[in-house]
Amino acid sequence: MKPQLLYASFLLRFFFALLCTATSENEAPSNGRTIVFTTLGRPDYDWDIFTLPTSDPPSPSNELRVTDGESVNFNGHFPSSSPSSILSLLRNRSLIQAPEPPLPALQIIYVTERNGTSNIYYDALYYSTPGSTRSRSALEIPVRLQAPLLGLEENKNRVSMKDKPSLSGENLIYVSNHEDPGEPRTSWAAVYSTHLGTGLTRRLTPYGIADFSPAVSPSGVWTAVASYGREGWDGEVEELSTDIYIFLTRDGSHRVKVVEHGGWPCWVDDSTLYFHRRSEDQWISVYKATLPKDKPVSTESVAIQRVTPPGLHAFTPATSPGNYKFIAVATRRPNSNFRHIELFDTVKNEFIELTRHVSPTSHHLNPFISPDSTRVGYHKCRGGSNGGKPPQLLLENVKSPVPNLSLFRFEGSFPVFSPTGDRIAYVEFPGIYVVNRDGSNLRQVFPLNAFATAWDPIRKGIVYTSAGPEFSSVSTEVDIVAIDVDDVSQSNYKRLTLDGKNNAFPSPSPDGKRIVFRSSRSGYKNLYIMDAIEGEAGGIERLTDGPWTDTMCNWSPDGDWIAFASDRHNPGSGSFELYLIHPNGTGLRKLISSGSSGRTNHPSFSPDGKLIVFTADYGGISAEPISLPHHYQPYGEIYTIKLDGSELKRLTYNSYEDGTPTWSPFYIDMVDVEWPRKTQCAFEDCHWLNEMPSRGTMVEPSGLAKPQCGV
Repeated sequence: MKPQLLYASFLLRFFFALLCTATSENEAPSNGRTIVFTTLGRPDYDWDIFTLPTSDPPSPSNELRVTDGESVNFNGHFPSSSPSSILSLLRNRSLIQAPEPPLPALQIIYVTERNGTSNIYYDALYYSTPGSTRSRSALEIPVRLQAPLLGLEENKNRVSMKDKPSLSGENLIYVSNHEDPGEPRTSWAAVYSTHLGTGLTRRLTPYGIADFSPAVSPSGVWTAVASYGREGWDGEVEELSTDIYIFLTRDGSHRVKVVEHGGWPCWVDDSTLYFHRRSEDQWISVYKATLPKDKPVSTESVAIQRVTPPGLHAFTPATSPGNYKFIAVATRRPNSNFRHIELFDTVKNEFIELTRHVSPTSHHLNPFISPDSTRVGYHKCRGGSNGGKPPQLLLENVKSPVPNLSLFRFEGSFPVFSPTGDRIAYVEFPGIYVVNRDGSNLRQVFPLNAFATAWDPIRKGIVYTSAGPEFSSVSTEVDIVAIDVDDVSQSNYKRLTLDGKNNAFPSPSPDGKRIVFRSSRSGYKNLYIMDAIEGEAGGIERLTDGPWTDTMCNWSPDGDWIAFASDRHNPGSGSFELYLIHPNGTGLRKLISSGSSGRTNHPSFSPDGKLIVFTADYGGISAEPISLPHHYQPYGEIYTIKLDGSELKRLTYNSYEDGTPTWSPFYIDMVDVEWPRKTQCAFEDCHWLNEMPSRGTMVEPSGLAKPQCGV
């Protein structure tokens, strides 16, 4: 390696050593709490950003991995500014210096999730091989200069999701969801502009409105977004009912709707936009919008033209300045289970397949094109041959916005700690598993399909669960069973319900004598209490009664309250709110309203009984779902609330499905917990992309993710 490259590499390592020292965590607080939750499929997102040339035949030999194989990297942008001009803007980054003399560089701005939080990073990969002859080997061990573009001073220590970044002059344009709009089921997603030199941040999205997928025009004057305006979110989790708006990038003014029904905009020049929408023939296709130059811009004056033909889904388009020859799109074809990146020749009106020739059995997401149109980028699973993969995590630390509260994402659904905190029981469809908190001694303790778990607080090693299919009707048999996890025989469980109805979500009383659960034995799903050892044979009493669904119950540590989710305010609507009731049936009251048609589910009392953690759609949708893998409920986030309904706090900020939260009986330090189990990076594509309109059939999804909750 050349001396100047060695020096740059040394400076980079020194900088990050200082950064890590400055941001080390304090000792665990004596009054701390810990919440563990599940994010559907997220532990398997070992993503990196890759690039292929647009002019050469695609092959594994000319695909380059651009990002560093650390954590999860996605949604990239090739900046047009030179590395030296970008690095000169970064305040307090004096230790990050470009090599002298200047060398060619491949640079990228992208979203990364590492160290428990989301940020936007800048990477520059320097190489000594001339650009015309560079190959995979030339970049296999590059000198990488890397810097977070949003530091603590810009974030003001706020936890939030970051998405869809681009650089316009000296300003970083991106999505963040750190500001609470103050209304239930209203997305927090908004577009911001941060000056890289001063850190000055300006909100470009009007308050009370959510914006997604920003794209800056080639001149930098205009920014286009997908937005549902002031009409708000209607609960859609597939193709959002968004329109395309444009506004001035400098301050968000002169905002105007230019396209009705559209998402994921991109510019080829300051008067030409591409976007995707579902067509009348039900294929998702790319369209072009031409803005008028001689009259006011409005939905009536903008010319709309369909670009990609029916017969396949084409979406998340990407363009480059002044390139009228081709665009890049993600596709789902009827003959493929996988999402791939293709070029669409806008002159010949034909597709040119790219990633299928490189990795045909992998999903490739969200293309973007270099300013000179010579490269297309995208993200996918990095794979063992591309720098390896990080260790599998049993507990992944997630940055908490609340002091003295640690958050962990768990690999598995319905995690619950044993009373002593040394073991975790969880669901992995099918079956119930138990693992030590350090990741050792993983065992399957129940082989059948089940959901919802709870440890007996008195009898050691007893776990309760709901044996049967999740998301099932009142007539489907689901039984409460007690499993002795220390019994290695095949008969280590006992059925506690015997009526053949839908019995689920068991929660024992703190003295271990009784269990509250939901049952459909009356024809509706209501709450009942039975003997914990003998089951319903030892006595059963009805707790709630009505033509609605009461479910997901949890008994408080002091025994005074039972929290549960219910649609009693609108039976059969699928909308759930949280309620409290005494075990004797008195004191029923609503804890929190979820807003019109909202969902608040899976309440769980803290060990001291002062807080309830739950999952809810209070924060709405944070990103266009089509830009992500499949999530059943991509609006799910984790919240806490006091028992009097005060101090509602949002804990997680992302575009995934967070759910089934639980408490640890004691505080866990904010450090990842690894375990020896290794899994392949794998995830499902959006299920609704399996629908192929012309055939009326469904392509079977190829991933392994399963639902994590059931009512």
